[in-house]
Parts: sequence; structure tokens; C-alpha cells
Amino acid sequence: MSQPKRVVVMGVSGCGKSALAGGLAEWLGWRMVDADDLHAPAAVARMRAGRALDDAERLPWLDRVGAVLADAAAQGQGLVVACSALRRVHRDRLRAACPDLGFIFLSGSRERIAERLAQRRGHYMPASLLDSQLQTLEPPGADEPDVLHLGIEPPLAQLVRQAADAVQAGERAAERTAERAAEPTAAAPPMEPRA
Repeated sequence: MSQPKRVVVMGVSGCGKSALAGGLAEWLGWRMVDADDLHAPAAVARMRAGRALDDAERLPWLDRVGAVLADAAAQGQGLVVACSALRRVHRDRLRAACPDLGFIFLSGSRERIAERLAQRRGHYMPASLLDSQLQTLEPPGADEPDVLHLGIEPPLAQLVRQAADAVQAGERAAERTAERAAEPTAAAPPMEPRA
């Protein structure tokens, strides 16, 4: 992960995005936004009824998420967003809105995630949509170097620490690069006149 000050914690419903995003934001002293809160009421009603969203319904939502990220970037604020960002096109849309974005991908077995969903209370996303989300998921590959991959099995505190270490290491590397770029270059020795 490079130098993000804006980070999206991504993965399917029930993987722990909101918990990790909240813990990471607290650790870093940044603001946290849950992208679930940015869905249009019609989309929430559709999911509550057990019907998955298609990209035509997801893209306006992703644009709202991207606008929140871009606003934080424009203000120089650190921000952690919990957002599914299941497909590469979704992540690329967010990258277009906020180019210095980093991602943390939470992954785990279907069984473990289903177990978590069965225990969750008060969320509009029913456990019945897990299979749809897993079918839609395009796990980030090696061609997405701005993604940190974390498994969901370790305790939350350990995941927060791993994520924070990666983000802070990226920030330190970016600061060193900026410092090197700002250093004056040594003047070239004067050329000898030709005889």
C-alpha cells in the first residue's frame, strides 16, 4: 500500500468492514464513513427485500462515496470508508474520484461470513444476499498494488494494528519520497571548453 490518507475497507457483507474501518479510523485519528449510509432509500428497500443491486443501481451510490472521498482529499483530511467495492470497475470508479486512495480487502470463508451474518442484528442487508455478493466479488489481484489483503480470522484488534501499520508505513514512504524530490540536485561540473 502506498501513501493513502483515504482508505476504503472493502469486501462482502458480514466480513467486518465497518468494525475494521471504525477501529482504523480511531487508531489514526481520522473520520470514518460507512458507505451503507449513502445508499438511496429505494436501494435500501430493495436489499431489505432480499433483492441484490445491479451495477445500474450501484454506480450512483459509488459516485456518492467517491464524492465523499474526493471532498476529504480536497480538504487534506484522513478518511476511512467501509464500502463493499466488490468489482474492479467499482474500485476504479472510486480511484477516479480520489486518485491517492488505498484499499483494505477483508476476505474469509463463506461459512465464517455466513456465521457472522446470522449473528448480526439491525442491518438491512439480509444474510440471503451473501451468495449474490460472493458471485459478484472480483477479488483484487496483483495488478491492484494499492490493496492490502487481510483475512478475517484474527481478532479485530490485530487486524486494526496490521492495517494501521500498513497505512502509516505508506505515509512515511511518501514523506521520504517528497523530501528527496524537494532536495536540491547537485550542480553539474562546468564543461571544459573544447580546443
